[in-house]
Amino acid sequence: MKTAIITGGTGAIGSALVGEFAKDCTVVFTYRADGDTAAQLRDRYGAVPVKCDFTQPDALRALAPYTGDCSLLINNAGISQIKLFGDTTDEDWAAMTAVNYTSPALLTREVTRGMIRRHSGCVINISSVWGVHGASCEVAYSAAKAGLIGFTKALAKELGPSGIRVNCIAPGVIDSPMNGHLNADEMRELIDSTPLMRLGKPEEVAHAARFFEQNSFTTGQILGVDGGFGQ
Repeated sequence: MKTAIITGGTGAIGSALVGEFAKDCTVVFTYRADGDTAAQLRDRYGAVPVKCDFTQPDALRALAPYTGDCSLLINNAGISQIKLFGDTTDEDWAAMTAVNYTSPALLTREVTRGMIRRHSGCVINISSVWGVHGASCEVAYSAAKAGLIGFTKALAKELGPSGIRVNCIAPGVIDSPMNGHLNADEMRELIDSTPLMRLGKPEEVAHAARFFEQNSFTTGQILGVDGGFGQ
């Protein structure tokens, strides 16, 4: 059975990803603080939880025992922040880029060493609709997620000859606690801006990841699971 590493496994999208790929993979997932949900996922799916804070420079050490055998990497961990760019501190910027951009890149570098040797592998990055369109008062988040899209496109070209596929999902407004800071009017405005007129489901993001995992002739693509947002 192949090994999949999924970062940010205890969030709404992360939990859906763990459940989807535990069907046919040994899943190793990271979490930062939600030990209760991590234990539930472990007990329900037989997945392996690894506590990992990607704002810390040595965070990747915890995953070292698993990177060599990994066949599927899903870089899903992310944090967001609502703040005017002029009020964004150096610490805010460092945290946003560390979790949303730098750590996925560094983890991918480690995991793909083994993939290159095996001439096989799949990397899926979870960006955001804001990485495509940008969001006012979320400049640091949007910039980091946009960087993840550029990283995907460039790495797909570099690793294609080694049989490794690199793709990206850009979720829109998903029914997730990450949107808990929005009030009812703000959520209504986002839903009204989505042609399908509803929130996305975490499982719909997981299904998109499954498509990328299964389709062996797809690489360097950015798939919006966004209900048509921004079209």
